[in-house]
Amino acid sequence: MAIQIGDRIPEAVLQFIDASGVHKIDTPTLFDHRKLVLFSVPGAFTPTCSERHLPSFIAHADAFRARGISLACMAVNDAFVMQAWGNAYHVPAEIQLLADGNADFTRALGLEMDASGYGMGVRSKRFALYAENGIVKGLWVEAPGEYRVSSAEHVLAQLPA
Repeated sequence: MAIQIGDRIPEAVLQFIDASGVHKIDTPTLFDHRKLVLFSVPGAFTPTCSERHLPSFIAHADAFRARGISLACMAVNDAFVMQAWGNAYHVPAEIQLLADGNADFTRALGLEMDASGYGMGVRSKRFALYAENGIVKGLWVEAPGEYRVSSAEHVLAQLPA
């Protein structure tokens, strides 16, 4: 069953790369004691993800920060792909790029999809999730092939000012 509003974020370990190398971060560390919007894309460097979804959050990063909300982007890719994607699209440091390489967190959320028909295996559905102190307060999951409700503009409009 997919995660719901009011649920606690499940425990899993993600990866990211910074100037000092590859790091692991568990979800309690990522989500607890903060407000965080996690948006997930089916794959780095894919068309909608690169041309619309990620750029929407880059363009509105200041608006989230002004509300005290941190941003993270996740994909079922490895940390090196996420780093290269961030470099290619000039992702600012305030948007943390997270790798869920084996889709463990994606499965724990119940938000996986089978993209085998596209040669991509198990991937994350496109979604945005807003959590406060590890509790889901907002969740916007796209229908297959759509990009509407997980955009930065839509998420901002749904959050308290």
